[in-house]
Amino acid sequence: MNINEFIKKYESYKDPTTVSLQLSISTYFDAIRAIVENISKDMDFQIIYISSTIPSKNIMNVLDVFGIDHSNMFFVDCISYTMMTASVQNEKVAYVESPTMLETVMLKTQYIIKKFITKKALVIVDSINSLAIHNDIRILSEFLHLFVTYLRSENVYFIIFSMKEQSGPDLVNIMNLVSDEILFLD
Repeated sequence: MNINEFIKKYESYKDPTTVSLQLSISTYFDAIRAIVENISKDMDFQIIYISSTIPSKNIMNVLDVFGIDHSNMFFVDCISYTMMTASVQNEKVAYVESPTMLETVMLKTQYIIKKFITKKALVIVDSINSLAIHNDIRILSEFLHLFVTYLRSENVYFIIFSMKEQSGPDLVNIMNLVSDEILFLD
């Protein structure tokens, strides 16, 4: 599906849904832009963006370049410490020392939901492929099952980015188990 079909499809969800969004490198920033610029505004979401691929500061800089307001976003940043770029403190960013600290990712997300979310929430994991590099696949699978269960109990929408070029059969199986729907973005 193209980006406009993705926006229309996602906006058709009336209840919190877990979606695996399979995308390619060429559609990566288009997906982020569509979610932040269109979907979050149309569906009145606050976004919690779990970054394990690109540091939160870089994501915010890209959104600034596109002229996209990201004031409705919070970040759980798992990669900045690893890349030694977590120097600037920001009240909208919760840093996790490593992408291997999955329990801390969940705890930081829970904290943001309880303390700052005042309307519907959308959690984005960017990306499952990066987390798979840093974690044993069984531990990652267990984490996602627990995380999805928690988010459903809180009525939170959930999108898991998965890079088509980097997804092996183990990741595909995990995504099939935890996702309500798998969408492919061309």
